[in-house]
Amino acid sequence: MTPGRSCPLHYRYAPSSFARAADVTAETIYVIGGLYGNVPALNTILALAKAEPVAPTLIFNGDFNWFNADAASFLAINREVLQHVALRGNVETELDADDGAGCGCAYPEYVDDADVERSNAIMQRLQGAARAFPDIIQSLASLPMHAVAAVGDMRFGVVHGDAESLAGWRFAHDGLHDPTNIAWLQQICRDGNLAGFASSHTCLPTFRRFTDADRKFFVINNGAAGMPNFSHTQYGLISRLSIHAAADGFSQYGDVIDGVFVDAVPVHYDAANFQQTFTENWPEGSPAHHSYFNRIVNGPAYGAPHALGLIRAPLVCA
Repeated sequence: MTPGRSCPLHYRYAPSSFARAADVTAETIYVIGGLYGNVPALNTILALAKAEPVAPTLIFNGDFNWFNADAASFLAINREVLQHVALRGNVETELDADDGAGCGCAYPEYVDDADVERSNAIMQRLQGAARAFPDIIQSLASLPMHAVAAVGDMRFGVVHGDAESLAGWRFAHDGLHDPTNIAWLQQICRDGNLAGFASSHTCLPTFRRFTDADRKFFVINNGAAGMPNFSHTQYGLISRLSIHAAADGFSQYGDVIDGVFVDAVPVHYDAANFQQTFTENWPEGSPAHHSYFNRIVNGPAYGAPHALGLIRAPLVCA
C-alpha cells in the first residue's frame, strides 16, 4: 500500500447496500461535506439552518475534521457534528487507524507526490491532537460510511466518496465525464430505486444530471463546506435537498428533480477569522499552509461551468 494513494479494503461496500429503507426522512436536508475543521463555517451553516421555515436535518458526510489541530477547534467541531446525522470520511476513519493508508485520500495519479506526502503529514499531526479525546475518536470510528435519505418522493444515497468506496473518486467532476461511470451510476440508481447521490471527498464541487429513458439521475458533490470552491471567492458550499424552494439568492445553482429542489448553497463564513485560526495552527512552511493557504485566500482555479460539466476542468490537485 502507498500511504495517501491506496484504498483499504475496509473502505469498500457493495452498491446493493443502497437498496434499503431510508435511514433519514425529512422535508429539507443539508448535506455538509468537507467542513475541514472550519468553525466559522460550521457557525454559518447552523445560522442558515435556523433561518429555514422548516428546520432541516443536517447530514455531515465526512471530513469535518482536518485543519482543527488545536484542542478548542477539535472539540467545537466534533461536539456539534455528533449531535446531528454524521458519516465518517477518510479523515475520521484514519484518526485512530493503523492500516498504512496515510490520510486515506486514495489520491488519483494526477495528484503530485509532494501533495500526497503533505496530506499524510497533516493526518499525522491531527492524529496526535485527537489522542487527547479518546471518547470522540471512538464515536467517530463507529459512524457509518453511507446513508439512504428520503425527501418527498425522492430517495438518494449519501456518501463521502462514491457508491462503492469511502474514498472513491467516481463522483469527481472529471469522473462524471466518463460514460462508463455514468452507466455505472444509472444502474446502481435503478437497482436501489434512487434518484442519485450526494457526496463530497474530491474537494471540488459538481452537479450533474443524466437522463436514461424516462428517468433523471443526478450527482451533487458539494466540494468543500469549509473552503472556497471557485476562483477569487472565499465561501464554502453545502448541498440542500428540499420539498421547499430555497429563498431568493440562497442557491448558487440547482434544479428540480422528482419534485425536489436540489441546490448548491453558499456558506459565507467569516473568512478572516478562519484564516487567523488556520495560520496559528499551520504557519508558513507547514504542510497544510503549503498545500491549502492559496486556495483559502484566493480559491482554486475552478468555476461554476466546471462544476456543471459545461467545461472539462484540468486534472489538477484541488
